[in-house]
Amino acid sequence: MSQTATQEATIRFLLNDEVVSVDDVEPTTSVLQLLRERLRCTGTKEGCAEGDCGACTVVLGELDGGRLQTRTVNACIQFVPTLNGKALYTVEYLRQADGKLHPVQQAMVDCHGSQCGFCTPGFVMSLWGQYIEHQGQETRPDRAELGNALTGNLCRCTGYRPILDAGEQMFDLPAVPFDRQSAAAKLETLQRAESLVYRYQGVTFYAPRTLAELTRLRAELPQATILAGCTDIGLWVNKQFRDLGDILYVGEVAELKTLREQDGALRIGAGATLTEAYEALVRHYPEVREMWERFASVPIRNAGTLGGNVANGSPIGDSMPWLIVVGARVVLRNAERARTISLEDLYVDYMKKSMRADEIVEAVEVPLPRPEQRFRTYKLSKRYDSDISAVCAAFALRLDGEQIVESRVAYGGMAATPKRAPRCEAALTGRLWTEATAHAAMAALDSDYAPLTDMRASAEYRAQTARNLLYRFYLETRQHNPLPAQSLSVFAQA
Repeated sequence: MSQTATQEATIRFLLNDEVVSVDDVEPTTSVLQLLRERLRCTGTKEGCAEGDCGACTVVLGELDGGRLQTRTVNACIQFVPTLNGKALYTVEYLRQADGKLHPVQQAMVDCHGSQCGFCTPGFVMSLWGQYIEHQGQETRPDRAELGNALTGNLCRCTGYRPILDAGEQMFDLPAVPFDRQSAAAKLETLQRAESLVYRYQGVTFYAPRTLAELTRLRAELPQATILAGCTDIGLWVNKQFRDLGDILYVGEVAELKTLREQDGALRIGAGATLTEAYEALVRHYPEVREMWERFASVPIRNAGTLGGNVANGSPIGDSMPWLIVVGARVVLRNAERARTISLEDLYVDYMKKSMRADEIVEAVEVPLPRPEQRFRTYKLSKRYDSDISAVCAAFALRLDGEQIVESRVAYGGMAATPKRAPRCEAALTGRLWTEATAHAAMAALDSDYAPLTDMRASAEYRAQTARNLLYRFYLETRQHNPLPAQSLSVFAQA
């Protein structure tokens, strides 16, 4: 290793069951760069460098209560220091000692699931993630589950039918077991009691292990970049070539990963992944299941966090509209105290938040639903899976009989921030939930928003579909002859 590095710790992780040590790369070096350029694991491909195409899909493993938990992630938008103490598996790992293909690979061959082959390693790793997850179980993933697991993998020549066929057939071939216990034992030897502090050429990557240490560092380094899942910040580096300066990584803070019910709300730590957060949320709000399945892709949800999604504050973020209408709150903390504000009060302007320089997002508190509440959220995008919204809408009404006693309406993609619609809400509150009321509220939306035209949709499209989504909400929740929640497609061409 080069002697130009100055560090207090070396990054150590398992690569395909072998220990790797790294101490001379920039903290923002992507896992994909390390694999291809330094470690010669060139099966992992770069397609988009923004976590969209899935050609760089790898499987990441980490200890949870002594057991190895695995998940697919995009190597192109993960920074190398985040691998510390974890296990990384690439397509090279599937090579068998006798030269034979792994059942996942053999099934792809048998089902003609590869044509140009560029995307194939990513598909193989996503399928392998399903293969080892269901190993030893009586049940297999059905075709819909396999399709969901592949939402982060794009193919432009073969088509998905033979790849899904391979996903079903891989379980029929002679099994190749994955030894989780052995991998967990190896990982145990890499665990450190102290926090990682990695320095290279004047830039420091901090990975504190406690909330107290994180808030202390935040107070000392208010200009440092806070890093969680790297699903957005990775693009700052890859596409915008930003210099992040010092980095505070929250992924090792145990207190930020907790999910629990308390005081009538589900409290979600800011470090909990989107996969973990939505798995818990959908048990209380089944209406968000489709939003969960359409939120980016599985590898993005496995890496990104709900806290990061909220802290980012993008006007087209899919979580914020529905969290706002159900009355979610955000817990902000510095080294001295915590304060709780409503989520809608967090956003003051485009990408600007009412956070102090020394504060971090500690948790998101989502009130549990009330029985009299009628609630829906909808997403419109050019592509059904793994796409950014053109318009995202959420509605929550509290009724006394058929009279609306409280209304909350919010949209994403319609303004500089995720924003409620006060004139629309005024047209709803106090009135009967009838078609006439719905049409009056739809008309009021034109006074609430002045949407922009961009690559995703025109202003006219956004205004029209915003009205249409409110009408859809009425059709699904009216008292007489309501339509089933899944009876209308949420897919639209922008």
